[in-house]
Amino acid sequence: MDRLEFLKRLGLLTVGATLVGVDVKGMTADDDEAEMLPDGGEKLDMPVADLKAEVSKPVSVIIIGAGNRGRTYSGYASRFPDAMRVVGVADLNPERRDAMRKRFSIPEENCFGDFHEVFEKSKFADAVVIATPDNLHYEPCMMALAAGYDVLLEKPVAPTEKECRSILAQAHKYNRIVAVCHVLRYAPYFVALKQVVDSGIIGDLVSIQHMEPIQYAHMAHSYVRGNWHNSKQTTPIILAKSCHDLDILRWIVGKPCETISAEGSLHLFRRENMPEGAPERCTDGCPHEATCPYSAIDIYERRKRHLSVFDLPRRDPALIREKLKTTDYGRCVFRCDNDQCDHYVATMLFGGGVTASFTMDAFTPWGGRRTRIMGTLGYIEGDMKTFTVTEFRSGRQSVWDKKVEEIPEYRGAGHGGGDLALVRDFVRAVAAQDQGLLSSTIDVSIESHVMGFKAEESRKGMRKVAVK
Repeated sequence: MDRLEFLKRLGLLTVGATLVGVDVKGMTADDDEAEMLPDGGEKLDMPVADLKAEVSKPVSVIIIGAGNRGRTYSGYASRFPDAMRVVGVADLNPERRDAMRKRFSIPEENCFGDFHEVFEKSKFADAVVIATPDNLHYEPCMMALAAGYDVLLEKPVAPTEKECRSILAQAHKYNRIVAVCHVLRYAPYFVALKQVVDSGIIGDLVSIQHMEPIQYAHMAHSYVRGNWHNSKQTTPIILAKSCHDLDILRWIVGKPCETISAEGSLHLFRRENMPEGAPERCTDGCPHEATCPYSAIDIYERRKRHLSVFDLPRRDPALIREKLKTTDYGRCVFRCDNDQCDHYVATMLFGGGVTASFTMDAFTPWGGRRTRIMGTLGYIEGDMKTFTVTEFRSGRQSVWDKKVEEIPEYRGAGHGGGDLALVRDFVRAVAAQDQGLLSSTIDVSIESHVMGFKAEESRKGMRKVAVK
């Protein structure tokens, strides 16, 4: 394929051409008129789509789980009240529930502690957003579908493969829309990356190397001290953290995964690795606090990171210190009852002989995915902010480096803009009653979840496992 044909296929030569999830405007194909990079490459001009869903009337939703993810998705209604309205909330935490009530002026009769109470009432909204802990996805989702609601379901779908397949069957039985929050599919970066792969400019896809660096403090916060510290109480980390990545790999390849082989373990955060003299809590006078990178005092009190879990009225050091003395977030990382792997490697064989390797690692100073894609005619390398396409024959390079965070309506949107773009497409799908408007339906999400369950089967059994 020549350069001109590539640009045509990407839609960069015609005003108003459409990418998956993005509206593409024109770019000249003439090399001397294209925006040139210092190395002689071209800048891929692929503008991102508007976040507002154009609907005839607002889609009404009930938020079940008013924590971080519930607040994130409900935030779409704050930005675009003509597209979505929050009309109900359920959360056992009265502070979170009341904050949501005040934010959206929700009537008292539509505010619930137990999510079961939502379904004791007649249907009073178009859809339900389920943003509860992992082990509380299955029951409210099954009840919502039976009650006639469409569902925006936080990942992972459910803690077991059996429950995942039951939700799939329930969605089909009641003919309801279930959008799983695979937000990376909706991030402009990955949308553009997928479009370039599908264009054929790098030829036939051969292999992918994909890495998810968790970042050391994030690992300590979420998967050692936090909500996902225990795989038996939630889900294994390959699903709790990395089901996004399995989904992205399946999406980019565009063919089913046939076999998977995985290895990994809990290397560091074990009692036998505890430094001598370390107390139960970082606040108990630990002699290593000044040098330990996992110090709760440093992460929460000094750096003010991950404070949303505390529901504090203000970022007061005294209030933070009290939380560190009374919650698991103040515990020594070597004294927690955690069992999640802190490093994980999986290799996959997809249809057509395409191979992929995935690495998840806690021991990095930064987060954000890193991806390398190898084709018969070219190569792509990216870091979730920018990616470069290199064509073998010409040596020509093209770069996508859209600064999504600088676009006003995307500012503050998580996962590279994917959080709110997901809700936009969900609102569109519910309004039109057309799941085809979603990139990630329940059917495709279950497929990538099965990859995660099979990866764990492989890791524990130390063998290659068929995915089916």
